[in-house]
Amino acid sequence: MGSLLFNFFALLTVICAVGVVVNKNAVNAAMCFLLSLVGVAGLFVLLDAYLLAFVLLLVYAGAVVALFLFIIMLLDVQSGGKAKLRGITAGAAAISAAVLALGVLTIVRAPQTETALAEVEPVGASLKLYAYQLFTTYLLPVQIMGFLLLIAMLGVIVISKKIEAREDVK
Repeated sequence: MGSLLFNFFALLTVICAVGVVVNKNAVNAAMCFLLSLVGVAGLFVLLDAYLLAFVLLLVYAGAVVALFLFIIMLLDVQSGGKAKLRGITAGAAAISAAVLALGVLTIVRAPQTETALAEVEPVGASLKLYAYQLFTTYLLPVQIMGFLLLIAMLGVIVISKKIEAREDVK
């Protein structure tokens, strides 16, 4: 049963993440993002990391997605024609695709070791162990996520400034 639930939540997460990327409508992309976060929270529950699943749903699914939807509807972003990749955008897209392909190849070619579930220490089940791991081992990824959220906020500001400039031209 656990394997079936894992496969369901993993498939839900991947399909909805692809939906975020390929959707032209920003509201539909935000809803796919919400469902992707629900899938990740389900995976955390399967790992007995209930606090992490709750925080993910409360902070990201509750606040961040609601903020995205509010900004999308406030700015009234319309999906225009297909944007052409030029210069630095094409370079950044190529580098991102190469890094993604390298990551997938690294994961696929990694040696698979079989360990019994009883041998694995439950790090996320205890709040004290979770906090210790968060502020020692995983401090850099948490800081990177905060930086990415800051970049997303700045991107929204840039988008809103471009829309105001277009209204002045008319």
